[in-house]
Amino acid sequence: MRDFKQTLKKVGGAALFLAILALLLGVLSRGVTDLVTKNDDLVPTRNKSTVKIRQEAGQTIDVLIVGDSLSYSSFSPMQLWNSHGMAAFVGGQSGQTIQESYYMMKTAFQKQSPKVVVLETNVIFRAKEGLDGIGESIRTCAGYYFPVFAYHDVWKSLVTGKRWTAEDYKGFQFRNTVTPYMGGSYMTVSRESRKISPVVKVYLEKIIKLCEKKDAKLILVSIPSPSNYSLATHKALQAYAKNQGIPYTDLNLFLKELKIDWQKDSLDGGDHLNLSGAGKVTSWLGNYLKKTFSLPDHRGEERYAAWENMAKKYEKRAKEILENM
Repeated sequence: MRDFKQTLKKVGGAALFLAILALLLGVLSRGVTDLVTKNDDLVPTRNKSTVKIRQEAGQTIDVLIVGDSLSYSSFSPMQLWNSHGMAAFVGGQSGQTIQESYYMMKTAFQKQSPKVVVLETNVIFRAKEGLDGIGESIRTCAGYYFPVFAYHDVWKSLVTGKRWTAEDYKGFQFRNTVTPYMGGSYMTVSRESRKISPVVKVYLEKIIKLCEKKDAKLILVSIPSPSNYSLATHKALQAYAKNQGIPYTDLNLFLKELKIDWQKDSLDGGDHLNLSGAGKVTSWLGNYLKKTFSLPDHRGEERYAAWENMAKKYEKRAKEILENM
């Protein structure tokens, strides 16, 4: 009986400690979230999109785009706005993992109800395996529920005075360098198919269910990128999308239709697209979204006045950059 009481006392003490710890982390997380939302220049560039999406007025985003650096280099929300009046946001991150894609979506859904979610598929093949994969899942989960972990470096900015400023247009970043891709055809005949890891499949299922719960249509898109895509990759993605009933477009198979010129549209020798290439891909996306979904044209609406102003600035800057390129 005494042993039972001692055990119960230890369990109660541990539970109390965890409760106090959770409360403390919750308070700190609320404080740091409010701080970075008001001062996003305190946050390194990679994590800015998680802050920027929180800054958007509620229920204003109709298209959410997630993925790694291919996403924010290739999809331009301001071009979508100028062409169609679509309100889109790119929640991309350099090296974004599928876990981060999922929690980026959950962050966006806190205030937004996008009708369409575009997942750039390169994140599907960035998975960490084994203990590294488990660690990544724990880290991203902890960072979502307790943002003090995600923004743990903010104190450095406060102490040193360092600021992380960036020219950002609803998550899109200008890429103005031209380094041609010289490798020739890369979507060649292949009998192989890449494997999608079990960890990625788990999070893809989470993403699918989240979109279903939030009544958002999920589509998969592969950006033209010789460094990241092949026919083997295409087969794996195509098979998965077909099995799940998810629309999938591999733009690596439509280079002629997009008029991709690897002498002009490549940022870094076949990895990312530059602004010239992004314009072509975004033009395709806008036409696809307009044809496939009933998305509103918000141009002229009072609550989107800031979008109008940003779009004018974007158009001027894009023209200058393209001329210099």
